[in-house]
Amino acid sequence: MQLVKAGRSLRTGIAVGASLLALAAAAGVGPASASASTISTHQVEHWGTFFGDASAGAAGTQLSPAGVTLPGKVTEIATSNSTQYALLANGQVWAWGLGNAGQLGTGGTANSLATPVLVHFPTGVKIAFLPADAMPYDSAMAVDTTGHVWGWGANSGGEFCLGKPKSYTTPVKLPFTKVTTLAGAADHATYDAHGTLYSCGTNTYGELGDDSTASSHVPVKVKVLSGASVTALVASWGNTGALLSGGKYYDWGMNGEGQLGTGSTAHLATGPVHVKLPAPVTVAALGGSLPGNGQTLVKLGNGELFAWGADGSGQLDNGKKMLAQRTPLRFHAPSGVTYRTLATSGATSYAIATTGNVYAWGNGDAGQVGDGTESNALAPVLVASGAAGISATADDVAIREG
Repeated sequence: MQLVKAGRSLRTGIAVGASLLALAAAAGVGPASASASTISTHQVEHWGTFFGDASAGAAGTQLSPAGVTLPGKVTEIATSNSTQYALLANGQVWAWGLGNAGQLGTGGTANSLATPVLVHFPTGVKIAFLPADAMPYDSAMAVDTTGHVWGWGANSGGEFCLGKPKSYTTPVKLPFTKVTTLAGAADHATYDAHGTLYSCGTNTYGELGDDSTASSHVPVKVKVLSGASVTALVASWGNTGALLSGGKYYDWGMNGEGQLGTGSTAHLATGPVHVKLPAPVTVAALGGSLPGNGQTLVKLGNGELFAWGADGSGQLDNGKKMLAQRTPLRFHAPSGVTYRTLATSGATSYAIATTGNVYAWGNGDAGQVGDGTESNALAPVLVASGAAGISATADDVAIREG
């Protein structure tokens, strides 16, 4: 397999620390006299394009990794179509990107494309984790240290489960406790609370998983899965997926591009279907941002890699563009490379190797590949190094340093 190099170190990004120091002091992060010597910095890089604000259109395009500096150690990153988020070790969340629907969580609707701003949670709330794959359209979610979920932004389909599709410019508490994993995309979301899966939002393709196509602004139960507990939830435009602790992977929703991996494109699934794979799944990534795309990448316990669904931009990494791939198809990392984790956005796919190198392939028309061009990549491109985490949605991607 051909490997195209266009790499750079994650440690060489553009610092915006000075402005963050002022923001941190104003927000009460540490003493007002905080200086560069008393607030640590930690590097994140991102590339691609934000979209979602009709007045701004596509915004913040970066054709190769660009650095963002945060005022503290970053433990997780997350993305939506329009905005990116970083969770710090102190429980704060910082955001950058579009803010048209309140998805920056500051109480306003201004954009902040390059400078992170502090998301305004109520006093005393500390966030424990973010949904890395992924978050709903122009919206954001986070889970605090007590297991409560918070949501902010557009909430266009009522995916916050609060009874109506109302937008929020600062985080509001959602009606779930003891949440262990969650994911959302487009106008739907699914939550694992007390070991039970609940969904809210638009349900045109059965993406709520409740054996119907009726949308709901209040929680509905996902059809019971056969197997062990859920360890991860993933989501895309019209699909949702669940990885179980025993390695089974289930998905549901639209299937026009073979997204369900069942061998057909004939029917959608309004409840979970089991995807047959030759070994237990350890990593699952679900992508897609339009009705005409949608793909899944998985890594198995034996190290093998499989993908299925849309491949119009080469996002399944088989060296060519294909029609819908209806069943799991094996793909391979470049020679001598072992992938540790996977991610996939609208029609672009990514992997972090065990060395921390970041590879990208598929659609590049908005800079998503990160190789400095707006061209598709039918083979993995090395775009960064030193990465420990990754999140990708629609046309944008972010990585964090190890």
